[in-house]
Amino acid sequence: MSPSIDANGGASARNSGRFAGVYSEVQTSRLNHSLPLPSVLKSPFKIVEGPPSSAAGNPGEIAKLFPNLFGQPSAMLVPSESALPSDQKLKIGVVLSGGQAPGGHNVISGIFDYLQNHVKGSTLYGFKGGPAGIMKCKYVELDSEFIYPYRNQGGFDMICSGRDKIETPEQFKQAEETAVKLDLDGLFVIGGDDSNTNACLLAENFRGKNMKVRVIGCPKTIDGDLKCKEVPTSFGFDTACKIYAEMIGNVMIDARSTGKYYHFVRLMGRAASHITLECALQTHPNITIIGEEVAAKKLTLKNVTDYIVDVVCKRAELGYNYGVILIPEGLIDFIPEVQHLIAELNEILAHEIVDDAGLWKKKLTNQSLQLFEFLPPAIQEQLMLERDPHGNVQVAKIETEKMLIQMVETELEKRKSEGTYKYEGHFKGQSHFFGYEGRCGLPTNFDATYCYALGFAAGALLQSGKTGLISSVGSSFHLIIFVGNLAAPVEEWTVGGTALTSLMDVERRHGKFKPVIKKAMVELDGAPFKKFASVRDEWALKNQYISPGPIQFNGPASDAVNHTLLLELGAHA
Repeated sequence: MSPSIDANGGASARNSGRFAGVYSEVQTSRLNHSLPLPSVLKSPFKIVEGPPSSAAGNPGEIAKLFPNLFGQPSAMLVPSESALPSDQKLKIGVVLSGGQAPGGHNVISGIFDYLQNHVKGSTLYGFKGGPAGIMKCKYVELDSEFIYPYRNQGGFDMICSGRDKIETPEQFKQAEETAVKLDLDGLFVIGGDDSNTNACLLAENFRGKNMKVRVIGCPKTIDGDLKCKEVPTSFGFDTACKIYAEMIGNVMIDARSTGKYYHFVRLMGRAASHITLECALQTHPNITIIGEEVAAKKLTLKNVTDYIVDVVCKRAELGYNYGVILIPEGLIDFIPEVQHLIAELNEILAHEIVDDAGLWKKKLTNQSLQLFEFLPPAIQEQLMLERDPHGNVQVAKIETEKMLIQMVETELEKRKSEGTYKYEGHFKGQSHFFGYEGRCGLPTNFDATYCYALGFAAGALLQSGKTGLISSVGSSFHLIIFVGNLAAPVEEWTVGGTALTSLMDVERRHGKFKPVIKKAMVELDGAPFKKFASVRDEWALKNQYISPGPIQFNGPASDAVNHTLLLELGAHA
């Protein structure tokens, strides 16, 4: 049985976890930083619909999975002579889902401020600890005093996040009970592709039960892989990349100063290489590996190693025994032969005992055996011993940067001993992983403004009560909000919502079709990669390092937008 409202899911007393009195000068100045809004959000507006939507793939299956939501049109906010009725008080819930991303607090601030300005007397509940807070009815009522210390600040600690999913019949029932107990008119889900897929399923369930709850999604992920034509970027990407770029720039200056280290930097981005590509465009490293290119060219691990070694040798001839190499976190997932090896190991080790004589290796195919023997001993051991509770290799724990350092060392020694390449330099590798450092930094001016606008837009869509197709009386729909025209001044940004079902495809899991939002991968024919590809050979041999420095909140560079977004919008050469 679900907890009662009075129990509030066992939540502790309602206290803001932040104390602005102990903030740094920068944090304090950010608290009172005023944020501009798109002009359409500062005046009366109305909703204009687009044509019926489809799906990113397999529309027939998506239509079956979402019979109540499939096909709804996009919604655009445009100026109007009259404002929406503001006499109805709304009760809205908001939840943070998945990993942290800079700007999340501003989304919540934007929702709150919209309700305060346009739907006075409304209530905003923050579900604590992610979707589990919805299921357990664990929440806090948000007001101006509670929200204030979090404005323009990093982190998700206002209400905290979680990775739980609402997917079983019992969990859906718990969510329904919470919605009824709190008399919710709407729920705002701030999350990535998995979180918004789950939220869409929740919205379909609400609609099927004729509940009044409307569900709005928000594109959140530092990885930058939740985007489409209508949703040009996810929040947090801009800030995270600039944080990483500062550290990469520092490492570059260190490499040039000592003249004796190759810094192998692994960057966040398990599924897509957007962060690695953006950081390369900001800093000009000597080598950048883009996972999508590795997959498209069907490169092997040896191919990647040889490419790095070739550059190292050429630089040694020029007198450079140092450099910086960027690697995406998900590199291994892009190499088919590695995936085949892991699949074989998972199958073999589920039934075999690893013996010192290595008899179990005979069950590997020749290709996988050759690859296994090619790997450094430390990585071999990691593949054998680091298993998850299901007995599978924990790919995420493989430190790719350290693996490549060892493989480069081995290949260099091999070439020297065989006399196939005269390598007179010396090679020393230093490994780095820049990951969590980028998730909770103070959001850039762009992310702070973008997130605030997303929150305002969410409030506007919820107040409208429809996408045009569905009545506000007992209706439920699911949109993902968007703010577009981002290369223009903020006042000219466009605002609206896109049906989440239009972003979906299906995957076959356990004999059934499961809906998934297709991740946006680095497009090799896209402007950002083409720009990178046109200059990487020059970067390899010439030290054209750029040190961007810390994120700026004032001055000429403070409102600069990341290269990826500008190139994709055609606003950057």
